[in-house]
Amino acid sequence: MASIASKFRSSALISWKSTGKLQQTLAGCIERTGVALHSGKVSTVKIWPHFAGEGRWFDFRSNLIPASIDFVEQSPLCTTLLKDGLRIRTVEHLLSALEASGVDNCRIEIDNLDGEDKDVEVPIFDGSAREWVEAIEKVGLEIAKDSRGNDCEKIAPYLNEPVHFWHIDSFVVAFPSPKVHVTFGIDFPQVPAVGCQWFSSSLSDDSVYKRQIAPARTFCIYEEVEKMRNAGLIKGGSLENALVCSMGKGWLNPPLRFNDEPARHKALDLIGDLSVFARSGSQGLPVAHIVAYKSGHALHADFVRQISS
Repeated sequence: MASIASKFRSSALISWKSTGKLQQTLAGCIERTGVALHSGKVSTVKIWPHFAGEGRWFDFRSNLIPASIDFVEQSPLCTTLLKDGLRIRTVEHLLSALEASGVDNCRIEIDNLDGEDKDVEVPIFDGSAREWVEAIEKVGLEIAKDSRGNDCEKIAPYLNEPVHFWHIDSFVVAFPSPKVHVTFGIDFPQVPAVGCQWFSSSLSDDSVYKRQIAPARTFCIYEEVEKMRNAGLIKGGSLENALVCSMGKGWLNPPLRFNDEPARHKALDLIGDLSVFARSGSQGLPVAHIVAYKSGHALHADFVRQISS
């Protein structure tokens, strides 16, 4: 077994420790095609097995972009990776599913029909991560081998002391914990059907994510749709790929899969956004109790930068 512990430098805040597991990759290729939420364009994603110790990479027309905080660009309503002028948008649902399902190493080939585009976007499907989780489950996982045929231990970042990051009334805070636990709170007082919600769950069991988090769909406020479309966003949005809630009329496309589905979806996003802390096939999610309130993709990225420094 190859040890990659020497690649990881612990700090006062983070200690990198073995999980007692070996790194994994896919047992075969996954291919899915669908409409992107913001661009409205059709894109195709092929996820290939990859060598141990390499981590997760996007491949856009033979240009490789690591799924790393080093390449996260601030963008509205999604997480975007940017390298050499090429952008991969709305990566959070896919990365959430890969992180939670234990796909430590893979190459994610992505493209659309417009050969001139310098931007490409991951398909939205039904607005959740369920399509990706089911695809991963169908193809299966196997122990990843490096280029020399050796397997590698899986390392995880353990939080040593509390850390927080906030902006106005939104925050992400993490406390040391023997296992990963995620808590997310949202508050939409102007939308009574959403209101204030909290969701909290341990992620020590892979099936918890599959059953309780992955099916939760993205949501939006009906009265904000026109504003977002005028800003060039959600061109591919519909009642089939997002929950829509009106301030006065409530949910326009019920039923919800969970009473607290919006809060669960925000937890899904958080897992995807924090996954970019991963490196060399390690776990991305810090082993900690992570509590977020009214936070979005930009704040999540700032939090990862803080624990990376």
